[in-house]
Amino acid sequence: MDTPPFSISPAPRIVFGENKVDDFGGLVTELAGPDAALLIVADPGIPDITQRIVKGLKGSGAKIALYDDIRSDPMSRQVDGAAEAARRHGATCVIGVGGGSALDTAKFAAAIAPGRNPAEHYALAANPLPKQPLIKICIPTTAGTGSETTRVSVFSTREGIKLWAWGDALRADLALLDPTLTVGLPPGLTAATGIDALVHAIEACTIKRANPLNDAVCYHAIRLVVRHLKQAVEQPGDLKARGAMQIAAAAAGIGIDNAGTGIGHAIGHALGTVARVHHGRAVGLALRAALAWNAEETPARHAAVSAAMGISTGGRRTSAVAAELGEAYDRFVRDVGLEVSLKQDGLAVQDLDRLVETTLAPENKPMRDANCREPTPADLRRICHDILTAA
Repeated sequence: MDTPPFSISPAPRIVFGENKVDDFGGLVTELAGPDAALLIVADPGIPDITQRIVKGLKGSGAKIALYDDIRSDPMSRQVDGAAEAARRHGATCVIGVGGGSALDTAKFAAAIAPGRNPAEHYALAANPLPKQPLIKICIPTTAGTGSETTRVSVFSTREGIKLWAWGDALRADLALLDPTLTVGLPPGLTAATGIDALVHAIEACTIKRANPLNDAVCYHAIRLVVRHLKQAVEQPGDLKARGAMQIAAAAAGIGIDNAGTGIGHAIGHALGTVARVHHGRAVGLALRAALAWNAEETPARHAAVSAAMGISTGGRRTSAVAAELGEAYDRFVRDVGLEVSLKQDGLAVQDLDRLVETTLAPENKPMRDANCREPTPADLRRICHDILTAA
C-alpha cells in the first residue's frame, strides 16, 4: 500500500458570491432561528462593511450587538471580552467580520462563551473546549488566513506570547465569501494575506501529515494564488481576481485544517511574538528561507508544488524540478510586492538568538515536528539568519 492511512474532516458550509452579504438574513435565520440574538465581532477599521452586514440582516428580526475591541494578533483578554459580551447579550450566534484576527476572536469567543474559563485556559489544547458552542458565522474581508475553514484560533497572551487553541468547537457553521468585501484592502495587505494562503497550501501538501485527497485542494489553492494574487494587488477592483483569492484562502484553510503547518509557521509565529510582524508576511518570509532546504528532503512532493506554481517539468528529474522551487517562490513573493527585509520591523542579526529561542518554544513544537524535515538548532539558526539578513 503506497498511501498511508489518513482521515479528512468536513469543511464548514461555504457560500460564495458577489454582494451576498447584502441579503443574508435568510441564511442566519436558517442557522440561528427567527429573532435570534446575534453578536457581531468586527475589526474596528471597517465600519462601512460592518454596517453592510447589519443592513444585510434586516428582515431577520435579529437582535444585534457589536464587539470591536480587536487588534492584529488579538489578545486573550479581547477573546474573553467578546465571550462576556456574548453572554451579556444572550447571543446564540456570533458573526466574525474582518481578517483572521477578528475571525479567530469570534470563533474562540463563541466556543468558550458557554463556559466560564478564560481563553488562556484552552491554550495549546491543554483543556477541552466547552460542549455546545454558540453558532459561528465567518465573513472574511481579507483573502489569506483561511480562519473561516479551520478549527484553530491564534491569540496572544498578556505577555505577548503567540499561542493557539484548537478543537471542533472552533469550526464555523457557515463561511460567507463575498469578494466585494475585500476590494478596499491596501496592496500591501492584499499581498501579505495572499502569501499567507500560499504558504498554507504549500505546507499542507508537503508536511508529514499530507495526504492525496487533501493535496488536491492545496494544489488548486496554489494555482489560484499564482494566477490571481498579482492582479488583485495591482487592480484592487478586479472582482474575478478577488473572488479567486477568497476561494484560494478558504481552500488552503481546509488544507491546513486537515494536515497542519510546518516550519514556516513555527518561525512565523516566533516573528509575531518577537516583533509583531504581520502573520502573512512572517510565514511568507520564513518559508522563503526554508523552502529549498525542505525540498531536498521530499523532492517529489515539492516538485508537485513546482508544477502547481507553473514551473515546467518537461520530463526532467523530480529533484531538478524541486530544486527550482525556492527561487521561483522568491521571485513570486517579490513580484507581488511583499517586503522581504525586516529592517523596518526593527529586526537584524543581533536578534538571531532570540528568534531561534522563540522558534524552539513549546508552543511552536507541533509545527516543527510536523515539518517534512526535522530542523536541528543549527538548521534553525541558519534559516533564521537568512530571514534576518534578507534584502
